[in-house]
This record gives sequence, C-alpha cells and structure tokens, in this order.
Amino acid sequence: MLAKKTSKNQLTLPKEIAEKFPGVDLFDATVERNRIVLVPVKVTPIASSLESIREKIEKLGITEEDVTDAVVWARQKKR
Repeated sequence: MLAKKTSKNQLTLPKEIAEKFPGVDLFDATVERNRIVLVPVKVTPIASSLESIREKIEKLGITEEDVTDAVVWARQKKR
C-alpha cells in the first residue's frame, strides 16, 4: 500500500492500515535503517496521569513541605 506525502510533509495512512488501530490518533515516528517506523501511542487521560503521580508521591512519603523546601532550594542555587 502506498502513502502519499503532501506538500506540508503530512502522510495519510491507507484505510486498511488505519482500521487496524481503532481509537489511536497518535503514532511515535522514528527512522530505523532508512525506514519510517510508526508505533501507536495511547494517550492516558490527564486525570488518570495526575492520579498516578499523586499515588507515587504519597507512596514515596513526599509532603507539600518537602516540595516547598525543594523549590526554595532550587531558586537559591547559582547558575
């Protein structure tokens, strides 16, 4: 199957290929051995991502005071 590149460097996936990835709107594009490789990416909803971050912070025992102290410390550093 052919995919044509437009003047704006966009590719349209053939319908037969796109149908194999229902619900996927994003692909990670890389070049391997002079070939374009597309890997489907499922984006996690922001709320779900934030919840997992909150859980990790809680599991690590990081408090609001720890974050405040870290920000103060970072702002005091000379660059």
